[in-house]
Amino acid sequence: MERIGQRNWPGDLAAGQVPPLAAVVLAAGLGKRMVSQQPKVLHRLAGLPLAAHALRALAPLNPSHTVVVVGHGSEQVRATLGSTYGPDNNLPITYAEQPEQLGTGHAVLVTEPALHDYRGPVLVMYGDSPLLRTETLGTLLNKHMQASANLTMLTCIAKDPAGYGRVIRDHNQGLIAVVEDRNATLTQRAISEVNSGVYIFDSEWLWPHLERVELNPRGEYYLTDLIAMAIEEERRRGTPSATRGRAPGSVVTFTLDGMEEAMGINSKQQLAQAEEIVQTRLRRACLEAGVTMLLPETVYLGMDVQIEPDTVLYPGVILEGSTTIGSGCVLGPNTHVIDSTIAPNCRVVASMVEGSHVDTGVTIGPYSHLRPGTHICENVHLGNFAEVVRSTLEPGVAMGHVGYIGDSHVGENTNIGAGTITANYSPNKTKSRTIIGKNVFIGSDTMLRAPVEVGDGAITGLGSVVTKDVAPYTVVAGVPARVMKELEQPSSERDGEG
Repeated sequence: MERIGQRNWPGDLAAGQVPPLAAVVLAAGLGKRMVSQQPKVLHRLAGLPLAAHALRALAPLNPSHTVVVVGHGSEQVRATLGSTYGPDNNLPITYAEQPEQLGTGHAVLVTEPALHDYRGPVLVMYGDSPLLRTETLGTLLNKHMQASANLTMLTCIAKDPAGYGRVIRDHNQGLIAVVEDRNATLTQRAISEVNSGVYIFDSEWLWPHLERVELNPRGEYYLTDLIAMAIEEERRRGTPSATRGRAPGSVVTFTLDGMEEAMGINSKQQLAQAEEIVQTRLRRACLEAGVTMLLPETVYLGMDVQIEPDTVLYPGVILEGSTTIGSGCVLGPNTHVIDSTIAPNCRVVASMVEGSHVDTGVTIGPYSHLRPGTHICENVHLGNFAEVVRSTLEPGVAMGHVGYIGDSHVGENTNIGAGTITANYSPNKTKSRTIIGKNVFIGSDTMLRAPVEVGDGAITGLGSVVTKDVAPYTVVAGVPARVMKELEQPSSERDGEG
């Protein structure tokens, strides 16, 4: 089964032809415009931190080194991203500290000790640019390797280039300069091609040139100063720079039509715009994979959600975390599923399912809640206002109305009457278990004070408070419940006894 967010290799990177690569992810910024105490790169998009999206795009390229530059909230960033990343944790991560945020040039420079022994292309990207695709990064890397370039730059054609550095070219499309927006003339500001801030450098060219970057009037070292150095060196050599340049040492560009992929997140408004873009991508992938959405724009999907064909999603469905939905399911309005597996041919209506496993043919809702640690087996029916936590309901169990089952095991074909409660929480703040056998009939408003066990085929009367174990094929009732009648054991079970 393919993940919704899974990406395929671009052309030359298919068949395992992966060039060497080191990656630097810049994630040290404060993000004042986010108006938040949380580090900017940890704000979530489709359920994942912004920086995790960058790492997700990197992982298929198999970089030998991935260095995340941290500063503001560094401990929180480290704890969230961890030491490895990727669907198979195949992307080892190291961290470089930038105690003072002295600009992008300084941020890359602090990674030099971690990359000191590495020789090859170094990709530099931002942890707050979550929309970049693996295909784009792979194409950028291919162009860099084919041209033996010192610097390869990703540029974009922007409908609204305000705020971005303009890419200035000559009549042969050779790169002349990159001019920051605040320094651009009126003519230059009319240019729509802009610098995305994503680069690949040759490592042996990068480090000595970074050391030559000077402190600017704003008290920072800018990575963009390297572009001017590379263009000047090329000019002195007399080597033309163009998009398809091939000369060793050249400056190469790869241009995207539009800013969507290279969009940086600097405010909550931009975060909302990015969420809309990601959700559109994820919904489109689902629709193309055979999922039906009655109103796609109302469905919210997490990056790691998987949905099989012929499932129907009604308006207001939210699917988050590591969630898998089998084929032929119907998820009704306002269903919310988190970190759960729902097997084929289930129906869930206006209910929450979190941290649970639901087997084939189950019906749930409306207004029910499966909490973490729950396993619902085949053909179970949970009606309205049923809550289940840390429990297993075996095949054929029916719980039609209003009840709470916690820390319990319920045997097959047992009926749980309306208003049933397993009282699993004791005064000493511990949780005790309730065991209910198969073919049991739990009468309405029964309270089961754990720890307690109800044997196979037993019956509890209306309003019973069960405080002691109930033997198989026994009828109990009352407060506290007392034995009212012993039932005849079915012949099939008698015949099966030793």
